[in-house]
Amino acid sequence: MKKLLYIGNKLAVHGHNPTTIDTLSVLFANEGYHVVSASSRSNKVVRILDMLATLFRHAKTTDFVIIDTYSTANFWYAFLVSQCCRILKCRYIPFLHGGNLPERLSKSPRWSRMIFNNAYRNVAPSLYLKQIFEDFKVPNVSYIPNVIELKEYDFKERTGLKPRLLWVRAFADIYNPKMAVAVLGELQKKYPEASLCMVGPEKDGSLAATKQYAETKKVTVQFTGRLTKKEWTGLAPDFDIFISTTHFDNTPVSVLEAMALGMPVVATNVGGISYLLIHDVDAQLVGDNAVIEMSEAIVKLIENPDFAREQTKNAYRKIIAFDWTEVKKQWDNLLNNH
Repeated sequence: MKKLLYIGNKLAVHGHNPTTIDTLSVLFANEGYHVVSASSRSNKVVRILDMLATLFRHAKTTDFVIIDTYSTANFWYAFLVSQCCRILKCRYIPFLHGGNLPERLSKSPRWSRMIFNNAYRNVAPSLYLKQIFEDFKVPNVSYIPNVIELKEYDFKERTGLKPRLLWVRAFADIYNPKMAVAVLGELQKKYPEASLCMVGPEKDGSLAATKQYAETKKVTVQFTGRLTKKEWTGLAPDFDIFISTTHFDNTPVSVLEAMALGMPVVATNVGGISYLLIHDVDAQLVGDNAVIEMSEAIVKLIENPDFAREQTKNAYRKIIAFDWTEVKKQWDNLLNNH
């Protein structure tokens, strides 16, 4: 079986939300792949050095290096690792995650080409990113979706939706958490009993700012802080509608998980969302930061239960393609047929 080196920010052990490296490295190992992963070091500089040291240590015995590749500061560890892979003659596979990667391609075309044009294969978890990279003339781009394990999610068919909203994401400006609070305020004009639970860790000061904003708006919001997947999915039966308020996105796993749990989704139509969801078929899509439009979409679901039920069923049918039993076939094909 193939030997894999997986490079990324493995920081769940330090209280951060799990990322792809935390889940996919385990799934690969369970399928019989020999997996080494790096890095879980909390200091960013030390983490990059650990990534490079691990690469040099295992270069001669590794079949493929998978690199979680993001669009902002974490773009640069991917750049360094990929160029070392070229020197060491290691086949590397950037796994593209950053919702703002299109801007990175435009702002750093030279560095981007050095990474992506020399990769064994670039893996895009959304058709949106695949299209963006192909338009940028990046060769060797494959679509393999983000993965969830459906067996870990209890689908609940909801009847008689209530304005009980759930939001799950890290508190960062890019994810626009204040919009969720504003939507709650708008909803309470029609449904005074409307409620909102926001799950996720602090990232850039947005949690404190969102709490202050809720006080200013005079609405009560339940802030749980970071929860494990088991903990927040355990909360899901107490809520009826999942909202995503992000400014940029690719294929958010939390949205996929909400679909697997039977929650109707209302999301801002940004980045790769329109490649993932279809308005009025498996989700309600609204404009970026469109507070009134999102509140109206929620009212539409509440007041049209049959429509909401059909949307939820369509979403679950779609999510089957993201189950590991399906996705692993695509990874096996990539890693074993060359």
